[in-house]
Amino acid sequence: MIGQSAPFSGPSAQTAKDYQQGLLAWFAEVNRRGGIHGRRLRLVSLDDGYDPQLTLGNTRRLVEQQQAIALIGIFGTANSKAILPLVEKVGIPFVAPRTGARALLKPFRPMVFNMRASYQAEIDQVIDHLVRDGRHQVAVVHIQDAYGEDGLRSSQAALARHNLRPVAIAGVKRNSTNTAAAARQVVAANANAVLVIATFTSSASLSRDLSRLGSRAQLMNLSPVGIEGLQDALPGGQANGIGISQVVPFPWNRRVPVVAQYQRLMQRQQKEASYGYSSLEGFLAARWLTAALEKAGPNPSRARVAAAFRNLPNLDLGGFRLRLKPGDNQASDLVELTFLGSQRWGP
Repeated sequence: MIGQSAPFSGPSAQTAKDYQQGLLAWFAEVNRRGGIHGRRLRLVSLDDGYDPQLTLGNTRRLVEQQQAIALIGIFGTANSKAILPLVEKVGIPFVAPRTGARALLKPFRPMVFNMRASYQAEIDQVIDHLVRDGRHQVAVVHIQDAYGEDGLRSSQAALARHNLRPVAIAGVKRNSTNTAAAARQVVAANANAVLVIATFTSSASLSRDLSRLGSRAQLMNLSPVGIEGLQDALPGGQANGIGISQVVPFPWNRRVPVVAQYQRLMQRQQKEASYGYSSLEGFLAARWLTAALEKAGPNPSRARVAAAFRNLPNLDLGGFRLRLKPGDNQASDLVELTFLGSQRWGP
């Protein structure tokens, strides 16, 4: 059994459900082929509403009562940090946490297997783009939690590489729409770019507030924002031009072999398949985990699965490469920038 705790209720519910659909699409395909060494895969997903204490309780249940062989797709920086002591105590592989926080990267944690690029890598790419575009007056608006604090530190480091610092720093509560004060700070600082480190609820609210104040600053978000939620919250072209860093390939580019496979299996999984970054990330994470389960042999244990991850060679899933180096638990450095237009992407 493979365990997952994720926010299936609350503002990020759709993002979590999309990620889960990606996991299930690949697990269903593996089971259709006969499982792994004759064993069928089963995913148990529990709702934590993005509450770190509920994440810890769910993880305890998955690990101690249901004897999960691995954990996958835990959402959030604070949530992932909350379960680290338990993960290390029981020695269970913690696969593809949906966070790029440095706490899961340094110091080296042998039971944590990060698939996605770090937040530092995302922010470096965003800041490099803004500087190349002549936008040096960068404000940072962040949510007041572990994710936001990590992102703020990474933003300051990225700007310092260009001998810059934020012209304004504003904090907002998680999922809050009370962003008017932050917008006023951005405008008062004459910022021509804003790096938003928040989920879509706060990001969309900030975008509306800045628009009302007449700001023409370029808004940039990180991958956890929840692109589908952001588009829903900003209808009628309000999201036009907003940038988002992404850590998996473009989900509509069928020229990438693993994306073509993902689309085909999502169509098999759903009556009306929809594609997106969250479900593709789940699909890729599931493929990575099953590669390790296959390598672990017919009698897998948590320790054998962890060893299998470390002994996997360079893994090319079909246009998405994963590699763990000794003493390093981050498998991908891929970061791409996307910009929203007037229409949604589609097949």
